[in-house]
Amino acid sequence: MGVHQYFKSLNDLEKLVRCPGKFKYQDHNVAAHSFKVTKIAQYLGTVEEHNGTSIDWKSLYEKALNHDYPEIFTGDIKTPVKYASDELNVLFKEVEESMTKRFVMEEFPVEYQETYLRRFKEGKDGTVEGEILAVADKIDLLYESFGEIQKRNPEPLFFEIYEMSLLTIRKYSHLECVTDFLENILPDMLRERFIPKTELMDITEAIMEKEL
Repeated sequence: MGVHQYFKSLNDLEKLVRCPGKFKYQDHNVAAHSFKVTKIAQYLGTVEEHNGTSIDWKSLYEKALNHDYPEIFTGDIKTPVKYASDELNVLFKEVEESMTKRFVMEEFPVEYQETYLRRFKEGKDGTVEGEILAVADKIDLLYESFGEIQKRNPEPLFFEIYEMSLLTIRKYSHLECVTDFLENILPDMLRERFIPKTELMDITEAIMEKEL
């Protein structure tokens, strides 16, 4: 019992495979995803700061590192399923929050419980740090799906995830880092060599032209 259980659970994050139940050429786990999202968020925050936005780096790093820890209790839910309806998404969040709170109250010393309840709560809020987290999360998902498409995985789900991720990223176009991603990084991605290029280019162009 105690913090030992928390430290032990970090190993379990490596066993939580993202997008379960589908054939993939490369498996990704929640622990690696959290690390990648933190690195992506760091770059996005750097772009924002360079363009005059004040960034609370402590908040950004805490949000990014901890954003998927509650999945230790529920597992990873495929993006199209999680967002199939607002009611379903709210239900998932309520279950995660309830189980996370019980874990913190049972395992953490009283003097640290409030801190960890804050760290483990939903980080994608209305702050600039929360918005950067939301974008970083979807950029990593975009790259995961792109990697499968690039390797000619025929599963339509990865095209669906690619589309949903890019649409979400575009919703944050008021951020300088998103403009930078869409104008500089995304074109580099699409210039890479891969077979189903025409279809992916068509999807991307349709998303970029879509009214939000």
